[in-house]
Amino acid sequence: MPAMRVNNVPTRSLWPTTDARAVAIIDQTALPHEYRIHRLSTLADAAHAIRSMQVRGAPLIGVTAAYGLALAMRQQPDDAALDSAVATLGATRPTAVNLHWALARMLEKLRPRPPGERADAAWQEAAVLADEDAAQCRRIGEHGLALLRPLAEERGRLDIMTHCNAGWLATVDHGTALAPVYAAFDAGIDVHVWVSETRPRNQGLLTAWELRQHGVPHTVFADNAAGFLLERQGNRAVDAVIVGADRIAANGDVANKVGTYLKALAAREAGVPFFVAAPRSTIDFECASGTNIPIEERSGDELRVIHGVMIDPSPVERPERLSSLRLLPADEAVANPAFDLTPAHLISTIITERGCTAATTDGLHRLYPEHAHA
Repeated sequence: MPAMRVNNVPTRSLWPTTDARAVAIIDQTALPHEYRIHRLSTLADAAHAIRSMQVRGAPLIGVTAAYGLALAMRQQPDDAALDSAVATLGATRPTAVNLHWALARMLEKLRPRPPGERADAAWQEAAVLADEDAAQCRRIGEHGLALLRPLAEERGRLDIMTHCNAGWLATVDHGTALAPVYAAFDAGIDVHVWVSETRPRNQGLLTAWELRQHGVPHTVFADNAAGFLLERQGNRAVDAVIVGADRIAANGDVANKVGTYLKALAAREAGVPFFVAAPRSTIDFECASGTNIPIEERSGDELRVIHGVMIDPSPVERPERLSSLRLLPADEAVANPAFDLTPAHLISTIITERGCTAATTDGLHRLYPEHAHA
């Protein structure tokens, strides 16, 4: 049964329909204002959902891509269609390595099979990936709780800062950065989360939404207040920072939502531990360092235009409605990198499903010896 709940109903962030012909997702572009379920029935639907960020978060992107490939095999299972589907899905988002990891694993399972067997095999393997992701995130929560418990015992409570959304909405269930938070809360620890808004797409609002669903106390703050909260003298406001990752290089460098690097710098200056939580599929052992990670540049309109609920002075006559507001002229030059790089030396610990380690090549190889090169 899923660990997470929406309106007190157990749910995952995506699930196959009962007829096994489509996948249902939570449309994250509508949150936090509207809880909307969207159906993916084709390869094109899955690719659009990833590209438009109806689904987002590295682990969830990977599982969605696996189901997208399964949907493609329902339509046409020959070699040409298989290769085309992998290329289509692989081009949707360049930074999150889970996407390419999941496609490679699916391809390994499907390529040797005759076309007539591929649709069912792909559907089954995508379901396995989804279950594995949920189980890995649960274990991340357990290992992260072991790191957080001593901090809680020292202070009698926990104040955790996070960035972007690395909760269950970004995975199949439990989450990565938020998995230890949920584990701590469920263990009866007094925990409070500082939620960074994470401009320009405001994924922090997704974090606040799911924390509210779980009953975890939290406070949303403007991105630029992070340094102030981390550096407060005499009365520390933050005990630890926990973020997720979209790709971890073999040397421990981390690509994550833009703004992560600034929080890591501020945490180091303030002496606050900075943790990164991610499953094996986020670690790219073929990528030597963060300088080799491609950084996605997204549409400038994500910065020029904001989306929210229009507040009407006469709510009885006109209920609140979703709306958009232009902040900048359409031709204003903007930069919109979706991710930044946090070097390994700023990271206190990487939390994975196999345990915790220093952000070093040796540390990652200790947890994953099968990837250590002789």
